[in-house]
Amino acid sequence: MMQRFSNITGQARHGLEKMTPAGLMSRPNQIDIPIAQPIKRPMNGQPVSPLTPVDTMVNLSFNVPFASNLTGPDVQEIIHATPKALERWTFPEGTEEQTPIHKLPVHNGNVEQLRRLCRVLEEGSQGRMQATVTSSEPKPVPALQRRPLKGLVTNVCISGDADIVHKMRAKILNETPIALRCAIVDIDTNLVITPDMTGVRVQVLNHLDEISKYCGTDIFLLNPKHNDPEGPASDYGNGSDQRFDQRLRIAIYGDPESSEHAKTRVLILIDRILHRQADAMKLESSLHTIICGRTRKNIRMIESATNTAIYFPPPFPRIYGYAPPGAHRRGEDEVFVTGDNQECISMAKKRLYDLVVNTKCYVKDVVVSAHKIDSILLDRLDKVRKVMETNGSYVLFPQLGSSRGLIRVQGTEILHVERTVREIMALAGQFYGASWWLMLPESAQTNAMRAPSSADIRTMLSDICLNSAADVGFDKLTFSMNGSDDAVKAAMMVIHQIPFVKRAQYQIRVKIELANEHKEFVSGKKNGKINKIMGQSNVQIIFDGFNEYNFYIDVCGAQYDATKNGLDLVEQEMPASISFHVPDQYHKRIIGIGGQHIQRIMKKYSVFVKFSNAMDRGGIGKEDDDIKVDNVICRTPARNAQSLDLVKQEIMDMVEKVDAEFVSETVIINRLYHRELIARMNEIDELEKKWNCKIDFPSTEMASDVVTISGPEYQVPQAVDEFLGMVPESHEIVLPATSRLREFFKSNDFQTEVRQKLKSQYEVDLLVRNESKPAEESETSEERILLAYTRNNAGGLKDAIDFLVSCLIPYGLDATTVKGAIPRPKSDSFEDSLPFFDSKLLQNAPAPLGTDSPTRSTFGDDASDRGSLFGKIRKPGSISSISSFLDRRKNQSSSPGPAPSSSTPPQMPPVPPSSPWNLATAATATHGTIVASISPKRTATTAGLFASKTNPNTNSLLAWYPAYWRHQVI
Repeated sequence: MMQRFSNITGQARHGLEKMTPAGLMSRPNQIDIPIAQPIKRPMNGQPVSPLTPVDTMVNLSFNVPFASNLTGPDVQEIIHATPKALERWTFPEGTEEQTPIHKLPVHNGNVEQLRRLCRVLEEGSQGRMQATVTSSEPKPVPALQRRPLKGLVTNVCISGDADIVHKMRAKILNETPIALRCAIVDIDTNLVITPDMTGVRVQVLNHLDEISKYCGTDIFLLNPKHNDPEGPASDYGNGSDQRFDQRLRIAIYGDPESSEHAKTRVLILIDRILHRQADAMKLESSLHTIICGRTRKNIRMIESATNTAIYFPPPFPRIYGYAPPGAHRRGEDEVFVTGDNQECISMAKKRLYDLVVNTKCYVKDVVVSAHKIDSILLDRLDKVRKVMETNGSYVLFPQLGSSRGLIRVQGTEILHVERTVREIMALAGQFYGASWWLMLPESAQTNAMRAPSSADIRTMLSDICLNSAADVGFDKLTFSMNGSDDAVKAAMMVIHQIPFVKRAQYQIRVKIELANEHKEFVSGKKNGKINKIMGQSNVQIIFDGFNEYNFYIDVCGAQYDATKNGLDLVEQEMPASISFHVPDQYHKRIIGIGGQHIQRIMKKYSVFVKFSNAMDRGGIGKEDDDIKVDNVICRTPARNAQSLDLVKQEIMDMVEKVDAEFVSETVIINRLYHRELIARMNEIDELEKKWNCKIDFPSTEMASDVVTISGPEYQVPQAVDEFLGMVPESHEIVLPATSRLREFFKSNDFQTEVRQKLKSQYEVDLLVRNESKPAEESETSEERILLAYTRNNAGGLKDAIDFLVSCLIPYGLDATTVKGAIPRPKSDSFEDSLPFFDSKLLQNAPAPLGTDSPTRSTFGDDASDRGSLFGKIRKPGSISSISSFLDRRKNQSSSPGPAPSSSTPPQMPPVPPSSPWNLATAATATHGTIVASISPKRTATTAGLFASKTNPNTNSLLAWYPAYWRHQVI
């Protein structure tokens, strides 16, 4: 039933105590308590009874998720550090180089703070509770294929009454700085450096110190990060983004909520430096993701129309109760808005209010195990946030450690609420629960076998928990384990190796949570699969209902090996699935008449395939982004998971290439320019429709440069190319000024022969900026030339610079004095072996020029020849560089040039050494027969490509031709 959100908001904000699920198939009294005792069957004909425990206290062991692997900044990169930040996040002088990261002062301080807290709690309980803190590096658990725990793991073991133990666990988790993280904000150097380039502006440093104190974080201003010359090849449009690496970095260290608060205030500081105004407003926190819409499309429209930036708070306020001493929390309903003027801000605030007024919500309460809620909050919160953004919904969780088993989901449509609930329940299914009961025959009651002491129990539980990452409890000779699937299985393996456990008889039960729709899939026809597993492994398997979405699979056994084998067999029968998108118009072709095509595929690979159309997804006329929703799902038992990719490939083979495999590519664009692109949202919408792609900008709070473009595999490159055509860039080169050069810059020949050719052949605009020094320093005066282009034409920048330098050499320019020229990328490793051959034909390539650019300090090897698919599809400078090369050959004999230097052989022509054609040009001019080394057939083919102006594939073929030619010449 649809309700006005104002009628239910109060209940949501005042906690979850009074919420009651309606119509759920569950047993609430069994959710958060240990599993009921199993039926005890006689063993070897003797009656069985539990051991008489010496200690009836509840024992609970859990790991405190300190981020002990979080490294501090490099000392050599630090420009400024807020008070006490340097001593907390760096090692003292004299520390050995191989010192582990977890020995940083901040990590040691957190562990000591935890020890003090446990001592205070223990003293305050008046002997009713004991807490032990243990820190060690975990040992690898054999025979388990799981990711080992790294670094230092800190464990707390609490003994006492059940109520006190769970309250103390919640208090520890909420008063300890868990999950520390580092948030990075890139900032342009010119925004923080003084005009005379001598240091950082004092106002900026003072403001960073104030943010650090106000939010309770440590902030560092760092130098630009170093480029990795051996890193992987860059993706679409990323090869020319090395100037982004020259930005300064602001590193913010703190707990999740404090670091997000400080990060937002740093972003607002940058907006104010850019002369933008800032304001704040209050909106109900549970409405934030709802009014943003799916993938934040509503906010994008507001930002585009008003030219503002809107900063929402984190979607899970007060989930972690920890707050640094003296820090101020951001209001959970506080929204910041920045804009060019107050009028734009007021317009954006009015539109946000309108969204709130017109919002109607569907609300649903769902029962989830309290243990699994804590696991989701600690390990899967990022996935929950992604689910909320995708569906435009909101999930209200209880506070960490509160032992409440109820969550609330709300959204604007029932479909989106259901999708969100199912995603959350799928996350809950990634965590297991298990119980291990110890039992003893009656005749052995008089033996000396007794339960371990309390100290032994705490030591044992800490060891189990440290090496498995599961939460382990011990109560009345019963182990209870909760955590991820691998963690629970690791804990069971460790328990099995304990001598005290081996001497006793026991029974094990493992609870797996799975969606109700998969019940028949796992059990098989007439429970055939389950009966077969029970017969093979001597275990008992019980299906137990939980709620309207999930059910439990209980695997019970009296022997560890048998239970482990039965659990493995059940996991192999659990569904493995893959989903992808196929346009609706191809569904009938793939299914075939009477389903014959798809039946053949399913029988061939033993995979179930299901299609859904627009009506199944909520009806025709829904949002446009539903077009890209996965509408084909393939499901098979986990033991046959390798067939999923084969089925997908066979289905996609029936789809036209223009609509085939949907992929996602990323491009790097300065986040500050995102606002300019969002203001052109109409053009972006047309681009998306043209290429059937989707362009997703990161949220304003993320401060990310990454833009994601998704769509058909064969259309994404064209969409990326056209999108990058909307992104302007520039490159500056500095030349020594001479009278001949200045006269040439003012001549008509420069306009027609240089500027117009750069525009027509390389898509580069040239602007001469005369910044000559005074007359008394005329001998050192410089000419600055600005080359403007769009990002999609960045591949031709190097060729454009080579062409420009070659045109200026006849007018007295020395190519070795050009600042900002891009060096020729290394062709291949074979070039290094040329000095070992005594041949005049195989000459070694000259060393690259210096690259002292006023705008870029370094240039990577991929500035021109990128190894990515995009670099092969489009490289605008390649065709023009070939033509300019041929033009130079025609006019070479009559073109004047500078005298060759002493280090250059006299027969070398005056070609810029940085040109990718220098080897072929020099060898051709010297010997005249180098082209003959290429086969006549291949040469004829090449000539045909040169002459084929109407060939539609000429651009893509010639894009990689310069490197190919160079390899053949060598």
